[in-house]
Amino acid sequence: MREAPERIQRLPEQYFTALLARVAAAAAADGEPLVDLGRGNPEVGPPPHVVEALAESAARPDVHGYAPFAGLPALKEAIAARYADVYGVELDPTREVAVLPGTKTGLMEFALCAVERGGTIVLPDPGYPDYFSAVALAGAAVASFSGFDMPGDGMYLNFPTNPTASAAADGVFDEAVEWARRNAAWVMHDFAYGDLVFDGRRPRSFLAADGSRDVGIELFSMSKSYGMAGWRLGFALGNAELVRRIETLQDHAFAGIFRPVQEAGIAALTGPQTSVEERRATYERRRDCALEALPGLETRSEGTFFVWFRLPDGVTVERILAEQRVALAPGEGFGARGAGWARLSLAVGDETLERGLERLRGAFH
Repeated sequence: MREAPERIQRLPEQYFTALLARVAAAAAADGEPLVDLGRGNPEVGPPPHVVEALAESAARPDVHGYAPFAGLPALKEAIAARYADVYGVELDPTREVAVLPGTKTGLMEFALCAVERGGTIVLPDPGYPDYFSAVALAGAAVASFSGFDMPGDGMYLNFPTNPTASAAADGVFDEAVEWARRNAAWVMHDFAYGDLVFDGRRPRSFLAADGSRDVGIELFSMSKSYGMAGWRLGFALGNAELVRRIETLQDHAFAGIFRPVQEAGIAALTGPQTSVEERRATYERRRDCALEALPGLETRSEGTFFVWFRLPDGVTVERILAEQRVALAPGEGFGARGAGWARLSLAVGDETLERGLERLRGAFH
């Protein structure tokens, strides 16, 4: 067998693939039906008018060839209009918006387009595991965030955060801009859960910070706000040079995104927005139920559809899976500082969540 190229060998184990395999193995074992609260997969799809837009577009005979490589201008205009309306950010859709086949792709593309091989990318710890994959593909080195006084060539930010479910603190985006200027570095803000904030908070875009477009981009996902996770549609927005580099890379890597998906994206962004608030409110209500079920534990959940909590002494995610038949995401999978913590997903039906919480009550009390 021929040895794989080094860029493949340096990729870490794909965290969620391994997690799903462990859960599937546990589900196949004898015992009560397993309750999976480990995976963040939106349980409710997009509103009907978005599905109808996809179906109507796909029924036309003129949409099945190659779509424009850079995406539909109307789609870029739609996301720019939403940014102005919701986040107070004015964007030039012709220069400051790139259409992505899902923002996970954008995580990889930022590392490849912003940092040279051998450079250093600062990552949150705990943080989304695929950030490590992006750094590995770029041949860069990882540094765990310890404050804005550390050096680096690029930085990943994520608010509200996965897995720790924390909202952006006042001034954090301004500090990131100053860090980038001091280090002649780039910043990427992963805004996947931007609209899912609780307790009266307002969504806060990195691009609203003064000088942010001089030093970085923001990734906006259709997956969480609109329930379009499987549709693979997202955006990179902000710095025109980084947007240009990403579009250049995509010109070489693939041939556009299926036009009906883009037209459905336009329908989502420009149509009724009531489903976005309904979705956010549902997750906040479930968050409240989860916190009530975990009294006495250190918990965090200011946004996203997760609850991050410290496990009691002597309790592990593996033990909960074996004894309570409840799957959680172990904190150490998100970074060394996640050890002793677990992530609970609220992206399940109410009945499933209540069944899982009832079993956790038995484990912790």
